[in-house]
Order: sequence, then structure tokens, then C-alpha cells
Amino acid sequence: MTELGYTAGEPIAAIATALSPAAIGIVRTSGDGCVALLANVFSRPDALLQAGGNTLVYGWIVERDKDGKVSRRIDEVMLGVYRKPRSFTGEEMVEIYCHGGIAVVKAVSALLLQSGFRQAERGEFTFRAFVNGKADLTKAEAVKEIIDSRTDSSRGRAAGRLAGLLHDKIDGIKQEVTALLASIEVAVEYPEDEETIADSFDIEELKRLSGEIGLLLSGWKTERLYQEGAKIVLAGRTNAGKSSLFNALLKEDRSIVSDLEGTTRDYLENMASFDGIPVRIFDTAGLRQTDDPVEDEGVSRSVSLAQEADILLYLVDSGRGICAQDRDFLLSYGASGATRLSGDAAPTPATGADVPNRAAPVVLVWNKCDKEGSLPLPSGEGENWDIAVCISAKNGQGLGDLVAAVKALLTQAAGVDSPVALGSERQRDALAESWERLEHAIRVAQDGELGLDAVVQDLEDALDFLGEITGEVRSTDVLESIFSSFCVGK
Repeated sequence: MTELGYTAGEPIAAIATALSPAAIGIVRTSGDGCVALLANVFSRPDALLQAGGNTLVYGWIVERDKDGKVSRRIDEVMLGVYRKPRSFTGEEMVEIYCHGGIAVVKAVSALLLQSGFRQAERGEFTFRAFVNGKADLTKAEAVKEIIDSRTDSSRGRAAGRLAGLLHDKIDGIKQEVTALLASIEVAVEYPEDEETIADSFDIEELKRLSGEIGLLLSGWKTERLYQEGAKIVLAGRTNAGKSSLFNALLKEDRSIVSDLEGTTRDYLENMASFDGIPVRIFDTAGLRQTDDPVEDEGVSRSVSLAQEADILLYLVDSGRGICAQDRDFLLSYGASGATRLSGDAAPTPATGADVPNRAAPVVLVWNKCDKEGSLPLPSGEGENWDIAVCISAKNGQGLGDLVAAVKALLTQAAGVDSPVALGSERQRDALAESWERLEHAIRVAQDGELGLDAVVQDLEDALDFLGEITGEVRSTDVLESIFSSFCVGK
């Protein structure tokens, strides 16, 4: 893999933990002879050289003079020794567990690079695991997915792929396609052994396999939602409680809360989890007409952000109710249909499929419901929102209903949620190509005009695309795209 700068078997080293003060730092090494190289900078070389696989060795990382005597101690460490082939990369490996100070970790790494190790490239450890048969591409990509996970749910979904759920599913489909292909090829090569070539395979079985692939493809939008998250914008008139809700959802005081109108003049944003879905929440300036040019710019930005939202949370002070300005904004926003949500009732959002120029689903957030004299939650009949939720941002009342409503809208838009799911667009694209080949094979078999040779070609192409997902069929460009996106040390 010259494009990636990888040289198989060459001893490599890299810092595997973040460069920030911590209790422990890890420097990882792998490659032919890495144990012997590391012994040259270890205080107990014989103990390291004689260590078995999956063992720990205590000592110091040291510098030696030209006579081999210790001239300087770097740090007191534990070494994790892994012998070929029972290691993450399938090669000889040693991991150095040192103290987590930035200067310490960098000093250990620098000494290794001076002692015969090469600085590892991005993703090179995982690449070696792949080429040495320790992981297929779905598992390799799952490593990065786990690192990039923003919520526990997204981490858990990636962990399923790392455990091999997707690989096993793809492998099972491949075996069944291969069996169909074999039966057809026998009929093509030895037609006299069959009453009719047309009966040489079960087309219903081919349709079933196409359906399984189609189900996997339909779950990609949901998986991407858990990976990439959604954009949620808080909008509404001044003093509707947007900043209070922003703080309540984040569980911290990020936005200034005041009874004075126009306190929020620009938007704030932060990450949060809505029942496992990562979201970016935007607190925006209150919607009103103002002569203040700074506040007016903030209002303009609020309107622009609302147009880019995946979900709009429109807040109304339940003590004041909905006014003409609220109705005008919601009407221009293009939402329609309303579903009332109160108590523990599960939300059943409207689809809004018939609404032209729809910006995003709208949740009417009826805030300050804990206050005496607050108006009842609107019935929503004929109004321009999808769900209405009664809350108190101040004391947390109804926040669970709000999160459930938002999640319902997001997951409904995403579609199918499957326990086995794709983890990347690369996988999705390859699977889509495979599905198209199977669908074409079904049409060819039913028409009967092109013959079984055409079906055979389609099934062989479908197998190739399935092989691309796991890495059995691969190109340099695909591997470079995957592994170059990893961090150094993975």
C-alpha cells in the first residue's frame, strides 16, 4: 500500500491516547522484531525478551550510552506484550503504559522513533489487523465509529458491527447467493442432467435474498441518524423560555436567562442526547420587531437557522398564549397537522407528506405550564404544528414527553430500524449495487429472453459487491479512503 505509506511488518510506533494530562498514557508498537527493538530502551531487556504473549512486564524506559549502560531514566512503565499471531494486528506487539503527562508520553514516543521504530501512519494498526485477517472492513470501520460515537446508543450500535453482526449477515447472504449460482452453473454446463434449465433454481429464493438486502438498505437512514445526529432549533417570541429550555436540555447553565426582552441576541449551540440520538441544539434570539440593529441581526439569524433545522421546537408562553406573530411564523414555516401529546401518551406524529415547501417538523412547546393562570394546551386542530407538548423548562415538567416527541419525529422520518445495520456510506453504496444486480437477475429470469448466462453474470457481480463490503474484493482507493480517516495510533 504505497499510497498510504504502509510497509507490512516494519516496526511502527505511535501515541495511542490523547495528548492531555491523564493518569496513564499509552504508546503502541507493532511489527517484526518490535520486542527486541524495545528491549534496547527497557531497563529489564531479558525479562522483556523472554516474556510470553498476553503478559505484563514492569520496568523503566531508559536511554543508554554507547557502551549500553543506562544514562537516563525516562519513566516507570508497564509493558503489555503480545506475540504473533495473537494480537490486535496479528503481528508482534508491545504497548507501553506510562504516566499520562504530555511531556512523558512525547518523550517515550520520541525515544522509540530514535531507536528504530517508524512513526505509524493514520489507521495503520487497524490496517495491519485487516491485512492479517484479524478484522474485515466492517469491523475495521466499526473501530472508528466507536471512537466517533456521540451517545451510548450510537456506540452500542457500532459495537454490534465490531462484534461481527454485519459481517455475519453479509457472509450468510453471500453463501446463499453462491449456492444459487452453483445450481444455475451446473444447469448451464450440463443441461442434459435437468428436465428444463428454467427449473434449475428457485426464483423465490432469489427474491427472498433481494428482500433481505433491501431491508438492510432501508435501515441506513436510521443508522446515519444515530451516527451524525440531528439539528434542533429553539424558536419563539421573546421571553417564551427558549434559553431556560436550552439549559434544561443540556443540564447546565449555558445560556443567560433574564426577564428582559432581547437578552439573547445571537444563537448558542451545544451537543446533547435525545434518548440516544445525538443532537445539536440551537438557542436563538426571540422573534420580534426591533429598532436595535444588533438584535435585528440576531432575529434574522434565528429565522435562517429555523429553515435549516431537522426539528423546530417553537416555544410559546402558556400564560400569554398564541398570538398573530406566532401564527404568521408557523404558517410561513410550512408545517401542518397537529397531534396533541399530554401525560404519558406515546406521540403519534403526523407525516406532513402533503405539505409543499415544508421546512421541518414542528413541535409546539407550551412552556411555563406550572404557573398559575396558564392557558390549556391547544387542541391543535387545523394548526401549523405536528405535536404539542406541555412543559415547564424551569422545573423540568414534561421534558421527557418533549424528548419522546422529538425522537418519534426523527425516527419516523428515518424509517426502518434493524438490529443489524450498515455502518458507512461505502457499505450502503456497495450493497445497493448488489441489490440492483439481484433485481436485474430476477427480471432476466422471469423474462427468459437473455438466458441463464445473464443471470449468472448478475449473481457474480452481486457477489463482488458483497465482497467489497467485507473487504474480500478491494481496491487501493477504497482502503485509502477508509484507513486514512483514522487517527494516528489506531
